[in-house]
Amino acid sequence: MKVGFIGLGAMGIAMARNLLRAGHEVTVWNRSPEPAQSLAGEGAKVASSPVEVVAAEAVVTMLANDAAVKSVFLDGGALDQMSKTTIHVNCATISVALAQDLTERHRARGLAYVAAPVFGRPDVAAARQLNIVVAGPAQAIETIRPLLDAMGQKTWPVGEEPFQANVVKIGGNLMIASAIEAMAEVASLGVAHGLDPAAMLNIYTSTLFACRAYQSYSGGIAARRYEPAGFKLELGLKDVRLALAAGDATNVSLPFGSALRDAMMSAVAAGDGHKDWSALGDVALRRSGLVSD
Repeated sequence: MKVGFIGLGAMGIAMARNLLRAGHEVTVWNRSPEPAQSLAGEGAKVASSPVEVVAAEAVVTMLANDAAVKSVFLDGGALDQMSKTTIHVNCATISVALAQDLTERHRARGLAYVAAPVFGRPDVAAARQLNIVVAGPAQAIETIRPLLDAMGQKTWPVGEEPFQANVVKIGGNLMIASAIEAMAEVASLGVAHGLDPAAMLNIYTSTLFACRAYQSYSGGIAARRYEPAGFKLELGLKDVRLALAAGDATNVSLPFGSALRDAMMSAVAAGDGHKDWSALGDVALRRSGLVSD
């Protein structure tokens, strides 16, 4: 397929590279030009603006947040330049409110819009092992399925309204953050009682919680190793806030979400926003007076 790709951060560049390797014709754009130029050597065409990228059968976007999506597609005019035969595949983690707004704007123009947020860190994206949650018009999803197959190990359809995929993504990230916070608190409890947090968490992740989310983050929490970040804490805070906003819109109480927001805000205030979100481990240690930095 002829594909446009906008947003070449750590996740996006790996996803675009896998589209190239699958034989698709890919045109890329990124706000900073270096990632796009690195893909040019692998066969990608580099566009000078987002407007040039949307002249494709499908446009995949992997932008950082609501503001970036609005800047490129709404304020930057990319949406107005899309052909009615182009399918917009938005893989970004955005708010439910923006997902609903984008859906209506696309429909008003007769354009197909599909939400396809992903679960997985950059190394998972590079290995084509992402799990992709997708929602939107059934025919559009079938048309872009080869792209989804090229970027992930499995696609999970959840409905015909695109925002539904964003709810699943936001909910999943809230659960991961809750798992990190749970391990951080228990590790602090162990340290306070003279236990090795690595040995303690190894017991849990080998028995009661022998799953990817716990196993991926336990080692970093135990060793207080939060760099380089697989997923920045400041982005985790953004996603927790998205979950709280979605709850507010439907009168759904998310008490864990409120506690996580406060813990993450504390970490960002301490200068840890650039670190992996497992740096919640240090928030728990500071809260308990076990470390001072």
